[in-house]
Amino acid sequence: MLPQAVFIDRDGTIGGNDTVIFPGEFQLYPYVKESLIELKESGNLILSFTNQPVISKGEVAKEKYDAELKQFGFDKVYLCPHQHHERCQCRKPSIGMLLQAAKDNNLDLKECVVIGDRWTDMVAAHDAGCIKILVKTGAGEKAFHQYQNQAFFGKWAEVSPEFIANDFREAVDWLLSKQS
Repeated sequence: MLPQAVFIDRDGTIGGNDTVIFPGEFQLYPYVKESLIELKESGNLILSFTNQPVISKGEVAKEKYDAELKQFGFDKVYLCPHQHHERCQCRKPSIGMLLQAAKDNNLDLKECVVIGDRWTDMVAAHDAGCIKILVKTGAGEKAFHQYQNQAFFGKWAEVSPEFIANDFREAVDWLLSKQS
């Protein structure tokens, strides 16, 4: 089954590491560009799903993230520019970005996929009813070990990814194998 959209985190999922790297300095992991092309050629809508608090700090303009992500092959960019203490509704693990994308693109979130490296990605996907894929790049290895060791509590402990991938390439391969 073809998902209506694939939401993809930026930092630690498609490149960089577990810290924020500014546009222009950000490097994709090996095979990410090819994997994004394969997703698009398979008819998937590719949407960004990323927290970028440096925007609200005035360190970089939102337009730079938009341009970079679209250059990588994303169809649309959804990002939260807020810092954690601002308590907005869009910052992951809140589902504001997913809800906005669903409204903008007429999506049923139960027919969408989230790929990310942090448990906040998985919690947001869970709360929105999306399929969850955790990658073990960036902060993903740490999140995977916490998951394995049952270190999450409350609502976070209820979350279980449908697939755990070593990297973005493996996540895309798994997803495409489910589509055929």
